[in-house]
Amino acid sequence: MMFKGALVVAVSVLLLNHPGAADEIDGVNVPGSIPSGKVKLLLNGAGYRRYDRMVRVYIGSLYLMKKSSDSRSIIETDEPMAIRLQITSDMITDKKMADATRESFTHTTEVKFTAIEERVAKFISVFDEAIKKNDVYELVYEPGKGVSASKNGALKVTIPGLDFKKALFGIWLSDEPVDAKLKVEMLGR
Repeated sequence: MMFKGALVVAVSVLLLNHPGAADEIDGVNVPGSIPSGKVKLLLNGAGYRRYDRMVRVYIGSLYLMKKSSDSRSIIETDEPMAIRLQITSDMITDKKMADATRESFTHTTEVKFTAIEERVAKFISVFDEAIKKNDVYELVYEPGKGVSASKNGALKVTIPGLDFKKALFGIWLSDEPVDAKLKVEMLGR
């Protein structure tokens, strides 16, 4: 009987630490996987984006084909991947999110900003509607197609280009990310 209990505990621990296993952060469910075309992307890591080091504004989750903690490789790789943002604060507004995203593109991108400027403006339109607590944005990259941005499951815009994907994912994973602690958490460290 004792062996059976130990086996249940061991299997539970393995499932919780398995790439793609669902996660929960402060009572908020983070899916263990999300679809991208014909493939399933697995949760790599997740954590809070903090504003002014105190206010937790959203949970950012990174989804990959296989687990990785190499941010440079993730940014550069031309394969399906996604970032999911789940709003956790009433303090975030559409204007604040649009402004912060625009600023993040200019500060964290290694791509020449003028080359993607029009696509950034089009992408930021995903934040034109009012943002409410529990809204979910999924930014899913598919090679040859681009980044499809959806809000609460409804597709808002698709932005082409690997260069755009590199700049977008660089917001969270570059050497100068928008939130260093969130980067570490998204990398599953």
